[in-house]
Amino acid sequence: NMLYSNSMQYAILADIHANLAAFTAVLDDMRQRGKVDEIWCLGDVVGYGPDPHQCIELLRENKHICLAGNHDRAAIGRIDTAYFNPAAAAAARWTSEQLQPDDKQFLENLPMIVEKDDFTLVHGSPREPIWEYILSISIAAENFERFSTRYCLVGHTHIPVIFRKTETGDCSALPFSPDIKLILSDKQMIINPGGVGQPRDGDPRASYAIYDSEAKTIRLFRVAYDIQATQDKMKENNLPIHLITRLSQGI
Repeated sequence: NMLYSNSMQYAILADIHANLAAFTAVLDDMRQRGKVDEIWCLGDVVGYGPDPHQCIELLRENKHICLAGNHDRAAIGRIDTAYFNPAAAAAARWTSEQLQPDDKQFLENLPMIVEKDDFTLVHGSPREPIWEYILSISIAAENFERFSTRYCLVGHTHIPVIFRKTETGDCSALPFSPDIKLILSDKQMIINPGGVGQPRDGDPRASYAIYDSEAKTIRLFRVAYDIQATQDKMKENNLPIHLITRLSQGI
């Protein structure tokens, strides 16, 4: 009986990067698709973008789990920005000046790894939760040994992709796009929902996914947002030009 359906919907998103226009567009899109019971945010709520405080506040208004990302750590001085490229470092310094005490407390308390149902949630990789980019099949293959749940959700690269462990123990990669309905089988998978606030797969639209716990599916969605509005705010705050222009290109 559908009345007693215990299907839960989870929005999986990563790398909001203080881009309020993108985050708001994603939340609107999510609500139009029906109820979402919880947001799983895979880190980097702040960094790069012009609205760090507003993005933290908006996330906190929703039932959520949030992981620590490298930019979240940098904004509270827990990571030396010497590890960042100059544009990212400049943005990190600017970000830390915008944060209110509550924001800092929130970022301070973010966990590095969370296990939820069949999923391990991390920002980078299970092996190196804050820093490692799972950009290749070989790096994905090494990380399959590092989590004990069936699936692992990662962000950090801003590129939607699915890595699968095959019967032979090999690893294969599949670009994750809205025309794929990912059915969660008993194969181990590492899944990246792409970036909300700074996509890097050549598509400038915000990227996120919805997991349906009953259908055992994950769908990816792309959402157009007012890129110009974010760019204008970044210009007003003298954020690095490279960070501003790349939003239009999705790189």
